[in-house]
Amino acid sequence: MSTVNPQPLWQPTAERIAEARITRFQAWAAEHHGAPADGGYAALHRWSVEELETFWKAVTEWFDVRFTTPYERVLGDRSMPGAQWFPGATLNYAEHALRAADSRADEPALLHVDETHDPRPVTWADLRRQVGSLAAELRALGVRPGDRVSGYLPNIPEAVVALLATAAVGGVWTSCAPDFGARSVLDRFQQVEPVVLFTVDGYRYGGKEHDRREIVAELRRELPTLRAVVHIPLLGTDAPDGALEWSALTAADTAPVFEQVPFAHPLWVLYSSGTTGLPKAIVQSQGGILVEHLKQLGLHCDLGPEDRFFWYTSTGWMMWNFLVSGLLTGTTVVLYDGSPGHPDTGAQWRIAERTGATLYGTSAAYVMACRKAGVHPSRDHDLSAVKCVATTGSPLPPDGFRWLHDEVRHDLWIASVSGGTDVCSCFAGAVPTLPVHVGELQAPCLGTDLQSWDPSGKPLTDEVGELVVTNPMPSMPIHFWNDPDGSRYHDSYFDTYPGVWRHGDWITLTSRGSVVIHGRSDSTLNRQGVRMGSADIYEAVERLPEIKESLVVGIEQPDGGYWMPLFVHLAPGATLDDDLTDRIRKTIRTQLSPRHVPDEIIEVPGIPHTLTGKRIEVPVKRLLQGTPLEKAVNPGSIDNLDLLAHYQELARTRP
Repeated sequence: MSTVNPQPLWQPTAERIAEARITRFQAWAAEHHGAPADGGYAALHRWSVEELETFWKAVTEWFDVRFTTPYERVLGDRSMPGAQWFPGATLNYAEHALRAADSRADEPALLHVDETHDPRPVTWADLRRQVGSLAAELRALGVRPGDRVSGYLPNIPEAVVALLATAAVGGVWTSCAPDFGARSVLDRFQQVEPVVLFTVDGYRYGGKEHDRREIVAELRRELPTLRAVVHIPLLGTDAPDGALEWSALTAADTAPVFEQVPFAHPLWVLYSSGTTGLPKAIVQSQGGILVEHLKQLGLHCDLGPEDRFFWYTSTGWMMWNFLVSGLLTGTTVVLYDGSPGHPDTGAQWRIAERTGATLYGTSAAYVMACRKAGVHPSRDHDLSAVKCVATTGSPLPPDGFRWLHDEVRHDLWIASVSGGTDVCSCFAGAVPTLPVHVGELQAPCLGTDLQSWDPSGKPLTDEVGELVVTNPMPSMPIHFWNDPDGSRYHDSYFDTYPGVWRHGDWITLTSRGSVVIHGRSDSTLNRQGVRMGSADIYEAVERLPEIKESLVVGIEQPDGGYWMPLFVHLAPGATLDDDLTDRIRKTIRTQLSPRHVPDEIIEVPGIPHTLTGKRIEVPVKRLLQGTPLEKAVNPGSIDNLDLLAHYQELARTRP
């Protein structure tokens, strides 16, 4: 890519830089821990990866992490996998998440919003009380440290209470959204064998009620380890036989008792998308998540007690766990339960306005949908409180940056961030003191030695390479569930470069320190030795108004050839005629590369995604290579399984 330094789209003012928490942290760390006082973020980042133990010690002191027993050293073993963080230390994540209740009891900890868009607060005092009551009841049910507690819940306050109560007793939380079908949920929960299941009777989405009582009954039948089921009557139905009532478990005025657990004690289990097999059950630790999220939210996102933090997510995506951690910084967390586009495409902007969100997070896909739909956020809503719009899920195309700049506010901090469920955090993204360049993430995150490597392990600058992390992060998995010898964990990240985390993304680190994400490296388009990420194709093609969404794969042929079809889902009223086909080819040829013009352009009725909204390139590639559907994809991980029939039929009929 070009190394020319274009003018930034946004530049923080001197006042904003001076007020940023990361600026104050750098000055404090310079005084107390030898961090560089000068040189800005670049110098601070260099110190944070070169003096890794000192940096993380500084983070725990700056955020006043409460260790009930002290640690022996910051990093007992720094090898990957298997790094040992803060050995000897004990603490509790939930205790830190509820600390603001001591000083701000009557202020809102949570703002709950449904499709009426009317925010309803839960105060810090009430959140703490409910967690205390539920934690006591969980102990009475026999839940002990290490036991798994599961939630089949939407993004509602009860889910936050259940997570925090589970963490308070030292249990291990895991959740799925109620739009997941029974098979998808069981593929996840059966792996970890929960002893308690929190459920709703249904949920509301797109203006309709969706009854889930039959699925809940199936979950109860298929999870034999359950000792208790807790019913939350979101649709107002009575508890099924043998289930406990949520209201009865959270009614007491009980101060929470926080089990002090080792730093590496499991906090929760997250799941990979599971598109080609059982989802990986990723286990992260109480201490690792605590310090990583304090760094990410308190320094990179610049969140504090005066902020309101809204991210559109569901409980089946790591961003929900990340959102809940906003409580660690004393921030008011906004929980939205409903469709992202109800009653119209601009719905999320209305929620940001009505909740006074200061940091509003969404998906790149939603931003681009707003752009195509002609939404005008600042014209139609008062967004003066919004300091930052952050995006993740896929790379934000350059047009998305420009649209946010033009349609929200010219002085808007736009933070495209990239990380993964695997670390429940970001490798690169938001830095409040750095400029924003179109199409780029601002910088690698503190404590993260992010590099771009060629196949031989040589670092690259201004060239596309593999995203690797060469030092351990506290939130890296402590292990996968049901992976006793660690082989699945090792093979997922460490089989390409021994001892170095390879994430599976193509990235460019620019000579000015910013980062460009090009898409998944396992679905890279490699034509005549020239590699390109699928995200680059999507960004170019989906500018055309006729293209609603697209999917591209590159398939190695037995004869040594390479077939690269582009599948397009057209906007209503559009036709894939010769004119549109020619414009698609010309767009790719002129904007990207003549080598990456697709061999065929094929209209499809829709693009399949994972349940968390990511296009499934690799399973489609496998289907087109002739792999049977049941081996190419885990059906429970797909949003619309019927769509895959078109790709399967194409594989069958193609010469």
